[in-house]
Amino acid sequence: MPKPALIVLEDGAAFAGEALVGQGTVGGEFVFNTSMQGYQEIVTDPSYAGQVLVFTFPMNGNYGADPARDESGRAHARAVVARELTNYRYNRASSATWLEWLAGHDVLALSGVDTRALTRHLRDKGALRGVVCAEGGDVKSLRAAARRLPAMAGLDLAGKVTCATRSELVAVGEERFHVVVMDFGVKRAMLGYLRGAGMRLTVVPARTGVRDVLRLKPDGVFLSNGPGDPAAVKYGVRTVQRLLGKVPVFGICLGHQLLALALGFATYKLKFGHRGANHPVKDLRTGALEITTQNHGFAVREGSEGHPEAEVTHLNLNDGTVEGLASPGRYAFSVQYHPESSPGPHDALHLFERFAAEMARFKERV
Repeated sequence: MPKPALIVLEDGAAFAGEALVGQGTVGGEFVFNTSMQGYQEIVTDPSYAGQVLVFTFPMNGNYGADPARDESGRAHARAVVARELTNYRYNRASSATWLEWLAGHDVLALSGVDTRALTRHLRDKGALRGVVCAEGGDVKSLRAAARRLPAMAGLDLAGKVTCATRSELVAVGEERFHVVVMDFGVKRAMLGYLRGAGMRLTVVPARTGVRDVLRLKPDGVFLSNGPGDPAAVKYGVRTVQRLLGKVPVFGICLGHQLLALALGFATYKLKFGHRGANHPVKDLRTGALEITTQNHGFAVREGSEGHPEAEVTHLNLNDGTVEGLASPGRYAFSVQYHPESSPGPHDALHLFERFAAEMARFKERV
């Protein structure tokens, strides 16, 4: 049976709802996602570690769930908040309802929340720490609990979601390249598209050093997405710095930010981040526009001093933030958005082939 539940943010703002799944009290950074679908892929994205996820689309769960749509081995969002959580399974590709899936993954899920008011508050104040309570509690004590939570700035979460040991994945079709994947919280869709582009993958933990990476004799290194503050992942930045020029590098999301730091750029925390499947991005080199999927709370600071051989290649047309970098002389490039989508548009899938082209160019160098 649904239980009365309460959301309290660190600034004292409170929102009522009912818990359909889960119990107890959980906390984290409250963020919102504007995607209309793909809720299962979003909740299993490791980039949501340490966060409470608010869906702005009013109905959540209307086509069920299936293990094939998981982006990792577990749910990473601390809790799910929606205006209406449904328990339908009107989809032949779904083997369970959304509430069954959430219960199986021990996710606290709230329905009946005024998510429009909550989202407007987060847009006005910025992403805030908060707690979700389904066991009774007063606003004052819950606010105090929210304020005791660690701030996302300065937090290394990549080390908590990375793989424990190295693993191998074969290419789909003819093998063209061998790629080492630095797992800072990698999504399965990324691995699938890399393999589909003819790449054999060796997935390694986030703290793998440059000597161990190069010992694997890769044709390229892929820097994955992941959660937390990129500036706190100092071990990753050091590894990337030492890889530049030795092997082609392609970074996505957190991987983009780590490459930026390795090239001398600075990063900063956005007010409320970019999380959705309809963000317009412009390629400054070609003038082409792409509609992209995004999920990040930090960004590369425009105008910060980077390596003289590095350049900004993409900008977000909503707010002008940096969306892509390249250092052609070092065979490195990155994007802040998610070309693998999952969920979202496929405008940027060509970037996986661009990575293949960079590895081929590196092999042909004199």
